[in-house]
Amino acid sequence: MKRTLLTACVVLIVVFPVWAQSRAGDRPLFTVGNVKASRGMTATGAIEVPAGSDAALSIPIAVAHGAEAGPVLALLAGAHGTEYASIIALEKLIAKIDAKQLSGTVIILPLVNVPSFQKVVPHLNPTDGKNMNRMYPGKMDGTQTDRASYLITTQVVEQADHVIDFHGGDIDESLRPYSYWNKTGRADQDAFSRGMVLAFGLDHIVISADRPKDPKDSRYFENTASTRGKPSITVEAGHAATVETDDVEVLVNGTLSVMRHLKMLSGAAAPADNPVWIDHLADVAAEQGGIFYPLVKRGAYINAGTKIGYVTDYVGKTLFEARAKESGVLLYVRAVPSINKGDAVASVGVVGKAP
Repeated sequence: MKRTLLTACVVLIVVFPVWAQSRAGDRPLFTVGNVKASRGMTATGAIEVPAGSDAALSIPIAVAHGAEAGPVLALLAGAHGTEYASIIALEKLIAKIDAKQLSGTVIILPLVNVPSFQKVVPHLNPTDGKNMNRMYPGKMDGTQTDRASYLITTQVVEQADHVIDFHGGDIDESLRPYSYWNKTGRADQDAFSRGMVLAFGLDHIVISADRPKDPKDSRYFENTASTRGKPSITVEAGHAATVETDDVEVLVNGTLSVMRHLKMLSGAAAPADNPVWIDHLADVAAEQGGIFYPLVKRGAYINAGTKIGYVTDYVGKTLFEARAKESGVLLYVRAVPSINKGDAVASVGVVGKAP
């Protein structure tokens, strides 16, 4: 009898996914940074990144701790502080989530890169010149970005069951909405994250199979979660640093749909119908600097060899013609005339088969 019971317990341990156990979400009091949220309430505060070799940083957060136990979902935007649509979407979500009607816990970081937002600097943290979505899992003896990444890893990722990383078209990117499904090779985890990305509802999904596998070298926020066994996705909407209602709404509604998929909210998810799966990205970079002139628009389907745009010097002489390397959909094209050698011109998503 004891042997039979022990065998049953072992089987349960094997088949019951780690992310379904939701131990953190079962707590009567949920703490992140200086925020303490009791059951059925939303509390706000910050993760305080202490000063080190450079300045301190206060990262605003909100925690909605549901009246009922359930999964812990972490939402992060503003790693690039001029990707405004995603930042505004998460700010609006804070008010939309009623903790009294919630099962589980939602950790919301609407703006990680506060210096970028305040100084209107695309892509990088102006404090240390680093990309705040490239330095995970971070370290406390590094610069501001390193320290922030470490505290987000230890206080947010490690407490979460699932993660959604929000991005969008930065100042120099005219982008059409799409998402990333990180394929880790772990069948159960990949099936779960596939369900999340479909539930989000964006109609173009990039299959991302080349991210780091070692948790010590995760680099990206979403990758930091997935290498630690937590099903996670990345979503993009917004273009050229604008805040269009459609872009904000697709991010807000997609998040609520995932929450319904995870049974954190009542109601049914609204998954994407027949999404286009992107097998890989064929990015195009500038071979010369100067003035960029686009010839195609975001979202266009183009063939290999299509002229995407061209670069001139400052008196109109053509220096470089940017052409697509492969056929696919133009996920984004450069949105500003200024361009330097090596800068991104466009990203072409090469269409593949549904996984």
